[in-house]
Amino acid sequence: MTNPKGAVPPLSLTAELTHRCPLHCGYCSNPIELLTRDQELDTATWREVLTQAHDIGVLQVHFSGGEPLGRKDLAELIEHTAGLGAYVNLVTSGLGLTEARLQSLVDAGLNHVQLSVQGADAAIGDRIAGTRAHHHKIIAADLVRRAGLPLSVNVVLHRENHHQVAALIDFAEELGADRLELANTQYYGWALRNRSQLMPTADQLAAAELIVQDALVRLKGKMQIVYVIADYPEKFPKPCTYGWGARQITVAPDGTVMPCPAASAISTLQLENVRERSLGEIWYDSSSFNAYRGDDWMSDTCRSCDRRELDFGGCRCQAFLLTGDAAATDPVCHKSPDRGVVDLILAEPRRTGLVMRSPSR
Repeated sequence: MTNPKGAVPPLSLTAELTHRCPLHCGYCSNPIELLTRDQELDTATWREVLTQAHDIGVLQVHFSGGEPLGRKDLAELIEHTAGLGAYVNLVTSGLGLTEARLQSLVDAGLNHVQLSVQGADAAIGDRIAGTRAHHHKIIAADLVRRAGLPLSVNVVLHRENHHQVAALIDFAEELGADRLELANTQYYGWALRNRSQLMPTADQLAAAELIVQDALVRLKGKMQIVYVIADYPEKFPKPCTYGWGARQITVAPDGTVMPCPAASAISTLQLENVRERSLGEIWYDSSSFNAYRGDDWMSDTCRSCDRRELDFGGCRCQAFLLTGDAAATDPVCHKSPDRGVVDLILAEPRRTGLVMRSPSR
C-alpha cells in the first residue's frame, strides 16, 4: 500500500449491514435505489471486512443500516468485532429488539446502543416513521437500561417535528438517555427528495436554539446534548467530518466502501468494493478516498480561507448535489460563488406531503 496523501489510520467503521428497515422515514439518508437482501455481503465476508478494519487501526465499529437487527448474524458479527478489541455500537430503530435478542448481543460484546426517535409522542412519531413504532422506542430504551448499556437517542429534526424540540428533550430524559443528538436533516437520499417538505422555518430554528441552550445548562452532567445545526441558513457550512477520508470508513451492504455515508451521491467518484480489493488498499490508495484529502483539490476560495482547517471546504457531497462539482466550495458558505443556489432554495415555497421511504426486499 502507498500513502500519497499522508493518510493516518482510520478511527471508526460504519458497517451498513442492510438497507432493509421496518420504518419508512422520508428523511432517510439511504440512497433512493435501495440494495436488496441478495446484494448484501454474507457473514464470512463481513467477518473478513471487520478483521481488515482492525488491521488498519479501526477502534470503533457502528453497526447500522437500514435496520441491522434484520440480519440474523448480527450477534456473530458483534462477537467477532468485540473479539478484535473494538468498541461496538448498535444503531437501531428498536423494532425487533426483544429482551432475548438484546441479551444475545450483550453476551456477544455489544457496548452501546443508539436508538432513533422520530417524535415525542406516538401521533407524530408513528406518522413520520410510517408505521406504529413509537411504543417500540419506549420498550427498547427500557431493555437497554436494564441491560446496563449506555443509551444514545438520535432525533433527525425537520419541519414535521421541530416544534417538539422541548418535548423531545423531555422524552429522552424519560427514556433514560445518557446522550441526545438533535440533528437537523442533511439533504441526501430520501431527505434530498423531500427537502422542500422537510426544511424547517426560520421561526422553528430560532426557537430551537433557545430551548437547546437552556437544556444544556439544566441537564449538564446528567445528559449530554449535541445539537447539529441546519446549515443552509448559516454563514459557514458544517465541516466534513474531520476532513474527507480522515477518520471514518463506511461500508455499504453490498461492500461498496465510502469516505462517508453519503458519498455514493457523488456520481463522479469511482467507489471500490471489498469484494475486489482490501479495505487497507482502498483506504490508502483509492482515488475516491484520496480525491479530497488535504487541500490541493480546493478552489482558491477555500485554500485562501483561514477556516480551511476548520470546515475543510464544507461537505463534498452537498457541494456536488448543489453544483455538480464535488470540488466546489460548499454553497452554504457565504464566500462561495454559488451561495445564490442555497438562497434560492431557502426562498422556495414549502411543499407538504412527504414521499415515504420505500421498503427494501
